[in-house]
Amino acid sequence: MRFLLFVLLFLSFAYSLGLVLANNTEIGVNLLFSQAPTMNLGLLLILCLILGVVIGILLALLIFRVLQNKWEISRLQKVNANLQEQLTQANIVIDRQANAPTIDEAVYGATATNVHEDTAHNLDTNATLTKKKRDY
Repeated sequence: MRFLLFVLLFLSFAYSLGLVLANNTEIGVNLLFSQAPTMNLGLLLILCLILGVVIGILLALLIFRVLQNKWEISRLQKVNANLQEQLTQANIVIDRQANAPTIDEAVYGATATNVHEDTAHNLDTNATLTKKKRDY
């Protein structure tokens, strides 16, 4: 990777040097609001090229960041929808368990609570406390 980067850097330097040597005409540059002093056309081309590359890299990073944020948002929306579905299914299971008959209702029928209340009441009224001596 470093070798490839070194080769690209060398080629760009050689290209820049070729531009400067091939375009050695002195020209004046009008910057709309001011006038730059006369400079070599090859140097002006290199400066414009470097400025274009820097602006392009900055815009590419900005656009990539925007796309990355959009991808992250869509991924999170999918995860959110999945979690909403899981929550809905969990609520359905909880409702089924809450409305399911208890063991007593399943064994004794719908009046299971009455059976337990009646037997508990009968046990309380019929209970007598007696003391018996036991012979051992």
